Amino acid sequence: MSNMIKETTEPGDTRRTAEAFLQLLGGGDPDRIADVFADTIDWYVPGDAELPWTGPRTRASEVPAFFTTMGSAFRPGQSEYAVDRIVVEGTDAVIVATATHTFARSGKRFTTPMIMHLTVEEAKIVRLHLYEDTHLVSRSSSI
Repeated sequence: MSNMIKETTEPGDTRRTAEAFLQLLGGGDPDRIADVFADTIDWYVPGDAELPWTGPRTRASEVPAFFTTMGSAFRPGQSEYAVDRIVVEGTDAVIVATATHTFARSGKRFTTPMIMHLTVEEAKIVRLHLYEDTHLVSRSSSI
């Protein structure tokens, strides 16, 4: 069977880019996080439309607003992430993790498993799709 996808990135580059992304996430600087994304992206974070950070994005320039908006919904210093595993195949990286946050408005603390599917081309992320318990997130926000 022939490979229908042109792979321009080695698996090691994919892993390094995914790890750099996670390290930048931990640093909390939305503008620096955007630096690991290509100019044009396929970004999708599902969820309740009342949560302003959900939905698609198509430009790296939109990435900082996502993290700023989402971050302002949670109590400072009360978010935790635990990465269980990074699985890489070609240009794709799947990050298996758990996120715990406390909503600033409701005071509700929640933990959700999450998966981030990244696609990397030429050491830049061209796709990020997030999968998590969106119902739990919505309920916890008390919207």
